[in-house]
Amino acid sequence: MGKTVQEVLLSSAAMVALCEEHAADFLAMGWPEAAAGAQVAAAGDGSRYAIERGVAVMPVRGLLTPNSVVLERYFGWATYRGISEACAELAGDDAVSAAVLEFDTPGGYTLGVEEAAAAIKALAAVKPVYALAAPLAASAGYWLASQAREVVMTPGAAVGSIGVALTTSAYLAPGASSGMQIFEFTSSHARAKWPDPSTEEGKAEIRRGLDESEARFHAAVSEGRGIALEGLAAQLSVTDDPADGGAVFDGAEAVARGLADKVETRADFYARVIGEHTPAPRRTGGARGAMARAAVARARAQL
Repeated sequence: MGKTVQEVLLSSAAMVALCEEHAADFLAMGWPEAAAGAQVAAAGDGSRYAIERGVAVMPVRGLLTPNSVVLERYFGWATYRGISEACAELAGDDAVSAAVLEFDTPGGYTLGVEEAAAAIKALAAVKPVYALAAPLAASAGYWLASQAREVVMTPGAAVGSIGVALTTSAYLAPGASSGMQIFEFTSSHARAKWPDPSTEEGKAEIRRGLDESEARFHAAVSEGRGIALEGLAAQLSVTDDPADGGAVFDGAEAVARGLADKVETRADFYARVIGEHTPAPRRTGGARGAMARAAVARARAQL
């Protein structure tokens, strides 16, 4: 029997920004190499976005990895490199007036997410970028969505799960070859390169790395959503204790906490965005049109 996605992706102590509650179905899927063998490389058409009347639509779905070609081609799941490359293409495409990132993801690895978030931010600096949670932009997925100009949720959608986690293991006795214990961590503080999760020192070191990544996560959300960094943890908490963050929220709650801008049906969202950004018919033509385009190019070059 072939391995599952969970057995392949989470077999080592990888740091993740993942909402486990919503990731279960993705993780239980069979690993593509085992399921499709040599045909995996040919699956999918390789396209990362489509353009409709000047609006580019990029799906961001599945478990997010730095650059898993297998998962991108076989399942159509987004990768951080794919998102970064697509954003660079869209930024330089004059036929694109705006971009929509449509999210259906519980998150994924923290490795690579910052580059993809920076690419979305760079695209948003030159063109309007919208994030549509349809139905989920959780953890690393929300890290990316928070960089858009506007975050919209379809009815019943969820966003949040802002935090970093890690699962690792250790033998119960030194030198033992059996009796493995599983340890799960969420962000706090810590120690060195190969921390022993069965000791308090090791646990502290693991939390140090988690907290560093969470701090960058919080900083990205703070800047992207315009929420004061010093108050963000309290704003995300489900109690009066700022440590009780990491939850996912439905539409009304997410809007109230500043994580989203509005709740809108998918059809209404696209009708509004495409209506706002469809280029007006051009009447310039011939030599005069060429001169106008040349003038615009010169003006852009001087910016």
